[in-house]
Amino acid sequence: MPEADRLQELLASEPYWTARAMQEQGSRFYRALGAALEASDAGNRRLIYATWTDAVWDFYLRGRRLEEAEQTESSSGEG
Repeated sequence: MPEADRLQELLASEPYWTARAMQEQGSRFYRALGAALEASDAGNRRLIYATWTDAVWDFYLRGRRLEEAEQTESSSGEG
């Protein structure tokens, strides 16, 4: 996927899972960047995404897997 398309998808997404993946799975730098992402407003979120698109994209995909796993876990516990 082209970088511009990735950037648009990142901007359209909820940052929670990406930030969580960064904080749980990242190096010290990416844990701090995840905390900054979680606390950021739209302008600063855009700056983070535009500056580190490739790295954030990796954590975005990891975050989607975390979300799926949590949803699967919670739906398995019901019933």
